Amino acid sequence: MLPIEVGSVHRIFGEARSASGEKLYELVTCALVPGEVRTDTDFTVNVAHGPEALETADTVVLPASSVDYDPGSEQREGRLSPAMADALARIRPGTRIASICTGAFVLAAAGLLDGRRATTHWRSVDDFRRLFPHVELDADVLYTDEGDVLTAAGVASGVDLCLHMVRCDHGAAVANDVARRTVVPPHREGGQAQYIRRPVPEPQVSSTGAARAWALEHLDRPLSLRELAAREAMSVRTFTRRFREEVGMSPVQWLTQQRVERARQLLEETGMTVDRVAAEAGFGTAASLRQHFQAALGVSPRAYRSTFRGTGDGLAEGDEAVEDGSVVDGSVAGGAVEAWGADGGGGGAGSSDAVGCQWAVVR
Repeated sequence: MLPIEVGSVHRIFGEARSASGEKLYELVTCALVPGEVRTDTDFTVNVAHGPEALETADTVVLPASSVDYDPGSEQREGRLSPAMADALARIRPGTRIASICTGAFVLAAAGLLDGRRATTHWRSVDDFRRLFPHVELDADVLYTDEGDVLTAAGVASGVDLCLHMVRCDHGAAVANDVARRTVVPPHREGGQAQYIRRPVPEPQVSSTGAARAWALEHLDRPLSLRELAAREAMSVRTFTRRFREEVGMSPVQWLTQQRVERARQLLEETGMTVDRVAAEAGFGTAASLRQHFQAALGVSPRAYRSTFRGTGDGLAEGDEAVEDGSVVDGSVAGGAVEAWGADGGGGGAGSSDAVGCQWAVVR
């Protein structure tokens, strides 16, 4: 096994705590056969539980195993061993199942990914496509979320996926606290590119990082490509190209994503009206916020606030009691987003723009 992947699952879920300090998850690690499990390092891991632990799990996370990279392994041949199949059969219907890296080979071999979107490590995508043509493989993202089945591309994106699940379960405040404790970014959108061929620009070329940092501090105001490019002393065309190379998406998509995240935080942690949240997040109007929120998350701001703040009808004082979407027409609303029109679009975040014998079990 790869101990870093198992350890990261325990770290992220194990650090999740309520406002009173109570741990929000119970974690159990199990193997096909309890006992000493080899790793790709100079130490082993002693696993106390067998596959019976899967019977009581609410979430099952399958990390990668070094044998997944061996051409002769069962996972790499697109099939499960009898012991693995029996173990997976113990998982209760409705249980959330996630994989990290080549753990996706196990989910695919079990038929859990047929007709669904999934990802895996970039160097395994050719084998995956050959073995599992019925899976909609997206090789260019950090992780995918199909509701009850989720996949992550590799070690670091496994951390992103675990934080994403914590955020979905308990809200941004808890996930952000876990991220601070772990000293990792609190959120990287799943649609971000997993593998950038030039992750570090040449020394003589300026990065777009300073412009991104400045934009995050000024999300409440209209921002233009020309303004951001000028902060890096680049032309708009060069800035747009470098931005995509470094971030994996266009400036428009990134800005919309960051504004949706700011709106999520404000809806969860404050009593601001939807109009005020829209202004603070840079969407300009509540109608624009509703449109982009629906496109990115599939729910209205009211419904999101109701879910994560437990505020009954989800309304803050001053909010309009209307069904979200009824006041939204087909146009792209919000001057702050329209200011980026040089790059086109304005869609929501993420828009177009295998395992050996061990699990980390979360319940």
